[in-house]
Amino acid sequence: MRKIQIQILLLFLAGISISFAQQPQKPNSVEIYNQIKKLNFLGSVLYLAAHPDDENTRLISYFANEMNARTGYLSLTRGDGGQNLIGPQLRELLGVIRTQELIEARKIDGGEQFFSRANDFGFSKNPNETLEIWDKDKVLADVVWTIRKFQPDIIVNRFDHRSPGTTHGHHTSSAMLSEESFKLTNDPKIYPEQLKYVKPWQVKRQFFNPSWWFYGSQEKFDAANKSKFVKLETGVYYNAIGKSNQEIAALSRSRHQSQGFGSTGVRGDETEYLELINGEYPKNRDELFDGIDTSWNRVANGKPVGELIAKIIANYDFNNPSASIPELTKAYVMVQALTDEHWKTTKAAAIKSIIAACSGLYLEAVASEQEATPGSSIRLSLEAINRCAVGMELVSVTSLPDNKTTVQNSVLKNNNDQKINLQIQLPTTIEYTQPYWLKEKASLGMYTVSNQEMIGIPDIIREVKVIFNVKINGVEIPFERTVVYKYNDGVKGEMYNFLDIVPEVTTSILERVLIFKDTKSKMIPVKVKAGKDNIAGNLQLELPKNWLVSPKQIPFTLEKKGTEQLFYFEVTAPSNPEETVAKSIVTFDNKRFDKDQTIIDYSHITKQMVLKSAESKCIRIDLRTNGDAIGYIMGAGDEVPESLTQMGYKVTLLKPEEITPEKLDSFAVVITGIRAYNTVSALANKQNILFNYVKSGKNMIVQYNTPHSLVTDKIAPYPLRISSDRVTEENAKIIFLAPNHPVLNSPNKITTKDFEGWTQEQGLYYPNDYDPAFTPILSSHDKGESPKKGALLVAPYGKGYYIYTGLSFFRELPEGVAGAYRLLSNMISLKQPIEAPQTELKK
Repeated sequence: MRKIQIQILLLFLAGISISFAQQPQKPNSVEIYNQIKKLNFLGSVLYLAAHPDDENTRLISYFANEMNARTGYLSLTRGDGGQNLIGPQLRELLGVIRTQELIEARKIDGGEQFFSRANDFGFSKNPNETLEIWDKDKVLADVVWTIRKFQPDIIVNRFDHRSPGTTHGHHTSSAMLSEESFKLTNDPKIYPEQLKYVKPWQVKRQFFNPSWWFYGSQEKFDAANKSKFVKLETGVYYNAIGKSNQEIAALSRSRHQSQGFGSTGVRGDETEYLELINGEYPKNRDELFDGIDTSWNRVANGKPVGELIAKIIANYDFNNPSASIPELTKAYVMVQALTDEHWKTTKAAAIKSIIAACSGLYLEAVASEQEATPGSSIRLSLEAINRCAVGMELVSVTSLPDNKTTVQNSVLKNNNDQKINLQIQLPTTIEYTQPYWLKEKASLGMYTVSNQEMIGIPDIIREVKVIFNVKINGVEIPFERTVVYKYNDGVKGEMYNFLDIVPEVTTSILERVLIFKDTKSKMIPVKVKAGKDNIAGNLQLELPKNWLVSPKQIPFTLEKKGTEQLFYFEVTAPSNPEETVAKSIVTFDNKRFDKDQTIIDYSHITKQMVLKSAESKCIRIDLRTNGDAIGYIMGAGDEVPESLTQMGYKVTLLKPEEITPEKLDSFAVVITGIRAYNTVSALANKQNILFNYVKSGKNMIVQYNTPHSLVTDKIAPYPLRISSDRVTEENAKIIFLAPNHPVLNSPNKITTKDFEGWTQEQGLYYPNDYDPAFTPILSSHDKGESPKKGALLVAPYGKGYYIYTGLSFFRELPEGVAGAYRLLSNMISLKQPIEAPQTELKK
């Protein structure tokens, strides 16, 4: 039974857009009309690139809203390797955020969203490196799978497959894999295991979407020969909704908040170009679908459907959309009788949505609580209301995943709200709510998804649903609704979350990395949270035998669901340097629980729950620190302050208004967080205070910034220019340019061994032009490139030191890279034996 339920769920997800809104969709009359027009267009376009925010939202919106084409975006990765401008989440947690941002973007521009299993491991300089780290065959299989499932007539690549090394290696790889797929998707010998679920499919045309960026400047692009390009005039103004295509695209792009891609809408003429790379040019050069049948004639027995929908469009009453319902129900029956499963599934789902919208049919299933555990019983409040004169009957409701049907046979009278109480018994085998691509162990380059049918699905798969079986004009139509939880916020009003299935108990070690500088014991806080009432169990902190833990276990009782309690274990590290993993384990009801619950809750995306192993990295490290107080100016968001606290420093987070001579005097060191000079505009007026602070005998450490959108060009007391130089190979050989400099020798002796085990990249956005007052400390480079010397620059200024570093401390410290801790301690500890030259910043 459970297998059947999952198959039904996956068929539903595969067939339509899976961008579920937390707030119910309530389209107006114009939006309904536009949806009906899309019913009569049977053409599709797939846009393809590497990351969230790579997509051209102007084209996606144009395809979806002007052409009425079914439009998808395949992002090969979920953007896990980027930086986060709205919070501290990185890697897979950032990927969860960016996944949701893409889903929200598609809700605005009208597209659908897909992904491959490729893991965004960070910046890559060429496709050879990318395809070595990704499993090329698996990513190519995912591209072929998405094409066969989505069946696009046209594919548009964001990037050029012919220009390796000129952009991010992921970018070029996405285009290369797309181009390669063109000749594979219709071959049944290619990935034959997919054909259990999909059919071979041949794309008609494949394009590259060039822009000025690929030509180096707008002037060069304007001067380029575009006579062989398809030209699309995308500066459309949609009278009915009062927005230009560019304004819709800007709203869509502005969903990418974690990457800082807020966009201002523009108006007026705008042209996009497409260069054919596979297939035949349309005879009418600027008619993208010319020669492709996009009518219902392309489907066996589809012509009468198209004629009926054309009649519905012609007779549509904007003042009374429900007048279209009788003909829409006829169209639904006709579509259900078709043999073409692809268009049958796609268009039937669209017609159902339109019928509900035309009638104001509001169907909702609300859980009494936001979280439930496997095997528990949950109370649902169902609401069904028909807000039109068309007769309807609620025949029954079916709950999933228990697949229990409750007969109703109640008439849904116009504007007569019906409430139904329902009890669902959840199976003990129901999956916890979490991103499905994070359930299995991943590699550096690939996520593991064993279930073929799940590959490409963008969102979390939620099993708890209710199907409202409604008879309209004598036709019984099933309307599926995901169970939600809603509440009223005194300020924001009606708020929605989805129902989450959680473990009976979760646990977490509060620090991801635990630093032991010596054999003195440390008290380690461990949290336990109840997922249901009346939890009584035992908590253990598991470590190797040479790590002493006391007590061996702690009994606990949590009476109420949602309550948390903090417990402490005394841990003593061994005498020699060593790295290991501590695991928090709860035993309850003869079961073992070891999941750490992370909640990601930002207002612009759906609330997310991620379950990971409850563990922390423990490091017995040869680390010497001076214990100085540190003032930390947060930038885009990172976890460096927590790591500094683990090292034994007293860290104070400084707000811009707190940067005063008096406040700074209490700190030995001030550190700016990543991209502080890109994101904290107030720093432009605080530089003199900070430089005087350094001059007085203190240290200032500035972590990486990007060269674009700096709030001031005087980020240092001496001239310094940031470039795009970076070293992406984590284990690139390090050369010490100033081996006798105190930053490499005191209080910790730094060797090349301290750069072993770095993760994702050594560093990024290194300065490549700087004043002679700076001493470059390190040199390294990626294969085939010239040495990069801007990773760590140290300059005496007055009696103190100004230090600029592009090294990726923000990645290495949270991952417990011992050498990063040792080097950072030396940077903090720098002291001047003599007064430095008083060279000032050049004007």
